[in-house]
Amino acid sequence: MATGAPPADGDTRVKILHIQRVGGIGGSERHVLELLPALRARGIDAGFLGLDDTSAAPEPFYDVLTEREVPIQRLACPRDLDPRLVGGVIRAVRAFRPDIVHTHLIHADAYGAAAATRARTALISTKHNDDPFRSGRWRHLERLLTRRAASVICITEALARFNREVVGLPAGKLRVVHYGLDASPEAWGPPGGPDLPAETPVLVAVCRLVPQKGVDVGVEALARVRERHPTAHLVVLGEGPLRAELAELAARRGVGAAVSLPGRVGDVAWWLRRALIVVHPARWEGFGLALLEAMLCEKPVVAARVSSIPEIVLGGETGLLVSPDDPARMAAAVNELLDDPLRAAAMGQAGRARALAEFSVARMAERTASVYEEALSSPRR
Repeated sequence: MATGAPPADGDTRVKILHIQRVGGIGGSERHVLELLPALRARGIDAGFLGLDDTSAAPEPFYDVLTEREVPIQRLACPRDLDPRLVGGVIRAVRAFRPDIVHTHLIHADAYGAAAATRARTALISTKHNDDPFRSGRWRHLERLLTRRAASVICITEALARFNREVVGLPAGKLRVVHYGLDASPEAWGPPGGPDLPAETPVLVAVCRLVPQKGVDVGVEALARVRERHPTAHLVVLGEGPLRAELAELAARRGVGAAVSLPGRVGDVAWWLRRALIVVHPARWEGFGLALLEAMLCEKPVVAARVSSIPEIVLGGETGLLVSPDDPARMAAAVNELLDDPLRAAAMGQAGRARALAEFSVARMAERTASVYEEALSSPRR
């Protein structure tokens, strides 16, 4: 299935086909939704080939991409490995006739590398995370696929180190391009969530309910925060398989009524503006777009000092960083900012200034375009 059309003959623009498996809108999908329109605004003909996870809900992603006038092709990808899908990806690549195939995440890396090889097209891959599975047997596949790539984009310096030192990718191919955002998420519906009194000290987390995000640490920390600030309330915006387990933990710790898990809400920015502090107790993190969203809304962040987070949140300047898996230290940091609202406000203002200066969409697009130029000027591998 396709939306839009491949470039007409005689079009001299650089053509880039991005490929990714899509099951919803997470961090990497948000990145694509921001990057591709920005590349097109620069005169680059960027299109998208989606490998649809049919067990999930990819439609909201495509609705936004269509609204932003990015050409789309789609293929069903119900399984992790499907040799029959290789032919479909090759045909889609040949139909678009790109100068570069740009893949995101492991499924697209595998299928895209095969298609780029058959089409004799340059290949670039973006690495979006430092998931622990990438340090296991999958690293051998990644090393093999990277042989074909002209460059590998890493979304932070920390992720570049992980890919070099843990996965074993060649340092000479790694390029760092940070994610970019210019504004908080657009509303698609009402805020949803609990109806809280105006004076309630609200802590907000924006994340999936999965072990990586450490929401259990946030719940444990809230129990300690309420010893000092007894009306504090934690609102976690996101869905995931741990919802029931987290609700049970909150009840067991005596904060069941003070933890709200409303799932996916229609206006995340409303909740970010409502928050006094945004908490992000992740155990590992590729980037953490929720951090940028908080900073753009002038909110201080209390986050775990892991992975890429210290590149985004400057400890003591735009928020406070604490040891991972440490509810006591997270609670102490939250209390520190709740006790000093002027300092918290100053951190929020500094965070917004940093987000606009260092993590803009234009800067992301410019640096990505530079990687393309480098790849096209180098001998084809």
